[in-house]
Amino acid sequence: MKGTAQEKIPFFRDPDKLAVFYQALTALGVALLAYYLIGNTLANLERQNIATGFDFLGREASFEIGESLIAYSAANTYGRALVVGILNTLVVSFVGIVLTVILGTLLGIARLSGNWLLARLSAFYIEVFQDIPILLQLFFWYAFFYELLPGPRQALQPFAGVFLCNRGLIFAVPEAHPAFAYAGIALLLACLATVILKKWAARRQEASGRYFPVLQTGVALILGLPALTWFVAGAPTAMVTPVLSGFNFKGGVSISPEFTALLLGLVLYTSAFVAEVVRAGIQSVGKGQREAAMSIGLRPSKVLNLVILPQALRVIVPPLTSQMLNLTKNSSLAVAIGYPDFVSVAGTTINQTGQAIEGVALIMAVYLFFSLATSALMNWYNKKIAIVER
Repeated sequence: MKGTAQEKIPFFRDPDKLAVFYQALTALGVALLAYYLIGNTLANLERQNIATGFDFLGREASFEIGESLIAYSAANTYGRALVVGILNTLVVSFVGIVLTVILGTLLGIARLSGNWLLARLSAFYIEVFQDIPILLQLFFWYAFFYELLPGPRQALQPFAGVFLCNRGLIFAVPEAHPAFAYAGIALLLACLATVILKKWAARRQEASGRYFPVLQTGVALILGLPALTWFVAGAPTAMVTPVLSGFNFKGGVSISPEFTALLLGLVLYTSAFVAEVVRAGIQSVGKGQREAAMSIGLRPSKVLNLVILPQALRVIVPPLTSQMLNLTKNSSLAVAIGYPDFVSVAGTTINQTGQAIEGVALIMAVYLFFSLATSALMNWYNKKIAIVER
């Protein structure tokens, strides 16, 4: 006679089988609902003679875009226009995330500083910029550049070849020369060498206890190797200088007021939240860790870099990921100040083609991709820095 443990459990009493059954039932319900909604939508569109599909992406866009990282004109297709919008969103999001992490980390550390003035100024910054809505900050910076700065003919010139006016920041750039391409390659090689050097120094210190100045060596490599390559390749110094022509400048590079206003608003707003994340992460590390590190003679900067921050990162990274996603999604507010991000370009495309469902679907897909890519990268980094107990 078989034991009780070997008796067959009825289906409706087996938790594992029930879990699979309920999940399958839920998936079937979602699929049926999606089928009904999509079918109903397509039927309504057909009844009103509204075209569906993404064929419009190959048609001529017939509208200009003020800022573009790639060549674009009104004669290009809607598909290329949307690519321009995606690249503009990527640029402002990437630059904004880098600046936000740097500024937010510095503010979070300063918030816990023993210097009374520095700690109070950091707290004041955090309270002010957290409480002002980001859209209002965008309007403020946009009005600042257009209302307070002079026109091109009266442009401010803080340095030779640099002009600041209500058309943006215009500055001189070096003329095209192979030396700069070689210097860029050298910069990438220097960064790779610094990463390899850091790993080697960590293994060496763990094995022998001897310290290697990775930071100083890395800075010397990153700055010195491209400079040396540029010098060997001919040391070109010719510049393309902006010149006032009519009502605007020609030549050089221009950073528009819309881009600057959007970047400032996103960075100043989001960095206030990142500062609180960093502060909470640092405070999550027990005081005994700091005291133990100082008892062996480590300087305060070394205590922070080698003991406190590595342990605080496991608390900092998850909410920091959320703030990065918030910054990327908040970049869609660019439409309010005229910066041609993806939402702005997609909105113009929808207005001209009437393909509202397809346009909104593209917006959802692009921002979903941005969010999933950012989350995947940060999850990988979180696992990489995780402290493994042996």
